Amino acid sequence: MKKHPDKGYIALLGWSLNAIEAAENFDRRYVVVAPDWAEPYCQEHDIPYLPWNFERLNDRSMEIAQTLKEMGVDVAIPLFEETVEWAGAINSVLLDNPRLLGQSMLMRDKSLMKRRAQLGGIRVGIFEEAHDRDDVMRFLRRVNQTLLKLDGDPNDPIHVKAFDKAGCLGHRVIRTPDDVDAIPDEEFPALMESHLDGWEFAVEAWIHKGKIRFLNISEYVTLGFSVFVPASPDLEQYRAQITAQIEKLIKTFDIEFGLIHPEYFVTSDGEMYFGEVAYRPPGFKVFELLERVYGFNAYQASMLVFDPKSTEDEVKAFFPREVVDAKGYAGCFGVYPRLRVVSRLEIPEETEDHPYFESHELTPPLQETVTKRSAFGTHWGLVYFTGDDPNEMRDLLKRQESLDFYV
Repeated sequence: MKKHPDKGYIALLGWSLNAIEAAENFDRRYVVVAPDWAEPYCQEHDIPYLPWNFERLNDRSMEIAQTLKEMGVDVAIPLFEETVEWAGAINSVLLDNPRLLGQSMLMRDKSLMKRRAQLGGIRVGIFEEAHDRDDVMRFLRRVNQTLLKLDGDPNDPIHVKAFDKAGCLGHRVIRTPDDVDAIPDEEFPALMESHLDGWEFAVEAWIHKGKIRFLNISEYVTLGFSVFVPASPDLEQYRAQITAQIEKLIKTFDIEFGLIHPEYFVTSDGEMYFGEVAYRPPGFKVFELLERVYGFNAYQASMLVFDPKSTEDEVKAFFPREVVDAKGYAGCFGVYPRLRVVSRLEIPEETEDHPYFESHELTPPLQETVTKRSAFGTHWGLVYFTGDDPNEMRDLLKRQESLDFYV
C-alpha cells in the first residue's frame, strides 16, 4: 500500500507476521525491530528491518532510540511483553517525554502495577512479593488465617506469578505446602496474591488523546484454554461499569495513547476487581478474532492510536461500533495434550463436524512424550470457531477441554 509522508513512521518491536502484514497494508511507513535471525526473511520479502536483541537493558540501550530517531521514526509499538520496557525507553526519546519509561516499568512489574492501581483507588486483592518459599508459606498461612479457616479446613488458594512475564507464564495456583515446595528457585522473586472468586474477563481498549476509542470485552470460558469475542450479553451487561473502570485505569496510569489489555474479575454482587494490565496485544489471537467479527485490523488500530500524527477524524472513522457492528461471535481454544504419550494429531469428529468449527493451526507432534505442564504451560496450537449464539459458543469451547486432539 502507498505510504503517506505526512502520517507517522512506526517501529514495530518484536516479530509478528500478522503485525507485519497489517503494516504492509496500512498507509504508514514502518520498520521491524527484531533479533538478527529475522534478517534473511526480511531481506527475502523486502521488509524494512533493523536488528536488535531485546535482552536485558544495558549501557547500549539508548543506541536503538538514537538510531530510530535519526531514521525519522515517530513512535515504537511493543508487540510482546518483553518489548514493553524497550518501547517505553525508545518513546521517551522519540516523543521527548521521560515519563513514558517509568510508565512502561509500571506495566512490566506486577507488584509496582498493583501498588499504583491501589493508589488510584482501584480494587485489588491482597498481594505481596516473595523472595523464597518461606515467604510463600507465610503468605498462604496468613491469607487463610484472615479468612478464619479452622484446622483441617482446605486452604483457600493463593496465586504466585512471575513479576514480568506475559499472561499465564510462570503462574501457579498454590494450596498446600507441597505446592510451595514444587516452585523452583529460578522463579523468585515473584508476586503472590489472594484468590479472587469471580468471573475473570479481559479488555482490549484503544486509547487516543486519553480517551477510549474502542473497547472490547473478551470473555474467558476457562482461563488459559479458551476465549471468545465479543462477550455474551451476560457479561456485556457490565459494559458501563467496565468502561468506568478502564477510565479510572487510564487516569491512574497516565495513559495518553496506545492499546491496553487489562484483566478484571467481576464478583457475584457485581464488584469489579483489577487483576493486571498489559501494554501490548493480547495472547490467544484475540486480534485475529476481532477482525473476524468486526472486519477491522486490530494491529492497524494500534498503529493508528500510537501514531502522534493521527487525526481525531481518522481515529473516529476507523473503528466500528462496539457489539452492534459485530457479525456473530468468534472464539478459540488452546489445545494441550491430555495423554502422557502421543503419536499423532487427530481432530475429534465432533469438533470438525460442528457448524461453528472454522479452522485449526495444530501440527503433528514432534516428540512422543508430552512434557509435564508446570504452572499453566503453553498450548500446542489453537482451534477456531465462529457462530451466532454466545451460549452455544461457550458450551462448545468448554466441551473441547474433555476431548483428545493428540492420541
